[in-house]
Amino acid sequence: MSEDDRTRAMRSPGDGRPLPPRPNDVPRSGGAPAHRFPSGGPGAPTHKLPAASQIPEPPPGAEPRGSSGRVYGRQRSGGGGGPIRPLRSRGEQPPRGPRRKVSGRTILKIIAGLLAVLLVAAVGLFFWIDSRLSGIDDVLTDYEDRPADGPGTNWLLVGSDSRKGLSKAQRRKLATGRAVGQRTDSMMLLHIPDTGDRPTLVSLPRDLAVTIYGKQRDKLNAAYNGGPQLLVRTIETVTDLRVDNYMEIGFAGFVDIVDAVGGVEMNVTAAVNDPKAGLKLKKGKQVLDGSQALGYVRTRKGGALPDYERTKRQRQFLAAVVKKAASPGVLINPFTSIPLAMSATDAVTVDSSTGAFDLLSLGLAMGDSPVTTVVPFGGNENLPNGGVAVKSDRQKALALFNALKEDKPVPKSVIDAR
Repeated sequence: MSEDDRTRAMRSPGDGRPLPPRPNDVPRSGGAPAHRFPSGGPGAPTHKLPAASQIPEPPPGAEPRGSSGRVYGRQRSGGGGGPIRPLRSRGEQPPRGPRRKVSGRTILKIIAGLLAVLLVAAVGLFFWIDSRLSGIDDVLTDYEDRPADGPGTNWLLVGSDSRKGLSKAQRRKLATGRAVGQRTDSMMLLHIPDTGDRPTLVSLPRDLAVTIYGKQRDKLNAAYNGGPQLLVRTIETVTDLRVDNYMEIGFAGFVDIVDAVGGVEMNVTAAVNDPKAGLKLKKGKQVLDGSQALGYVRTRKGGALPDYERTKRQRQFLAAVVKKAASPGVLINPFTSIPLAMSATDAVTVDSSTGAFDLLSLGLAMGDSPVTTVVPFGGNENLPNGGVAVKSDRQKALALFNALKEDKPVPKSVIDAR
């Protein structure tokens, strides 16, 4: 290897110093290309560009090539052909436009529409309930010397011990016994005043000694054996109050109504264990289901006067169950109001003149925390048939019924405070 070749090998390309000449070679730097350029010298183009006159004109209306894209709404250079979209991470939602505000008029229209739907549903439910009511004819017909119609509204509420609608298994479970026919298990007189004062709920002991209309002295329960009409006439004669509405309910209906409202909370003042009533309860506040409620109002366990304590529990429970049934939480909820309406209309029997509107007024009155009491009584009375009945305190009883007849508050001296 010659000295010039060694010099070339040691130099780094592109150091800018001239290389030793070769035969038939031109001077060049260390960074010069190893091959010669075509004729025309270094930098001469290897092909010829077309003349401007040879470039075809674009069609009318077409955009110039190389500017068909847009960058955020502006044209972009190059042949991409479409707008450039902003980069965003995976799963990120594209930006949304501004939310449209709902006007007050639209909100009012929505509210009005909902109210209209609820109103139509309520009216439909009302007429449906009215069509399902079972009425008894000739219960409140006029008769000689019937008391005149006075202020306020008087309801006679009867709980019968009818086993109608109960299977043998249900009778065993509810401990209703095997008695045939029906008797009254409880009787109450509800007076709703026109003055706006609190209603008065009076228990009528079924063993109370009374003069049966058109017959002799006997227990009040004996009047029911002659049917609802005889019972109404007997009570009207004894109290001198005209009965405006009549309603009765049997064992099966009682259980269904309580279960339909989800049970009723009661404050049991003393523990109860009564196998005859199928009842075992602990002391204190607790929610009773249908079968427990039935046993609670039927048991005669506890208290110095079992029958008196029984009527007291019946008034307490009736007020509680009707108040809950009329509460907004039950009436507004279709899952409770519809089953309640079905159970109530299947369970109760009313006189033929009583309708759904009357039942509504009854529910509102019972939800108004009525004053509760019992017909004042004291001692026993021997009956002509050899039986023994509870004797009323005539003076206090007259004061009670006269106050109701005149639509006045019952004197505190005759209100049961025990």
